[in-house]
Amino acid sequence: MAADAAAASLQESRPTLLPEHCHDTGDDELAGHANDAPASPIIGQRGRTRASLPMAVVLCIVCAGLGGWLGFRAWQVDQLSAVHARWVQVARQGALNLTTIDHSRVDADVQRILDSSTGRFREDFQNRSQPFVDVVKRAQSKSEGAITEAALESTSGDSAQVLVAVSVRTWAVGTQQDTKSWRMRIQVQNTGDGAKISNVEFVP
Repeated sequence: MAADAAAASLQESRPTLLPEHCHDTGDDELAGHANDAPASPIIGQRGRTRASLPMAVVLCIVCAGLGGWLGFRAWQVDQLSAVHARWVQVARQGALNLTTIDHSRVDADVQRILDSSTGRFREDFQNRSQPFVDVVKRAQSKSEGAITEAALESTSGDSAQVLVAVSVRTWAVGTQQDTKSWRMRIQVQNTGDGAKISNVEFVP
């Protein structure tokens, strides 16, 4: 009897093993969690790349348009600067033509002034040119002009006003050489034959 009691006590002290269906349930739960795993990061990156493509295209178009506009503006500035420089050059040459007269070639000097002028100024100078030629030849006078400064004063459409400072040396038979400084406001007008002088006035 004592042996039977000891055997029963030993049987009760052994740990109870879980049934097999408990292990199966754990595997099913792990499988369920595996199905609930988040999507692959690669798939998310592809989605973001596709979404950013339209924005990149728009950005490229905007940059191309901005670059074209800036290029056009730079071209306009260059063209305008070239026009202004041409007006100043025409005024400079006109001032030299008016102040450089030699009695030995006065007819050619007068014709050069007429060729570089237009409008009322040309008409007035042409009407007075013959008496002027006669005086220069009689006095055997000469004059030489040198531009000391020239600057664009204002513009209006296809014309401009240019301020020109000239140093003029004059001499004639029996007289001493004289040097004077003149300032002229010269109106330059665009014509079909290019820019020409349309008016001249002396300023203090």
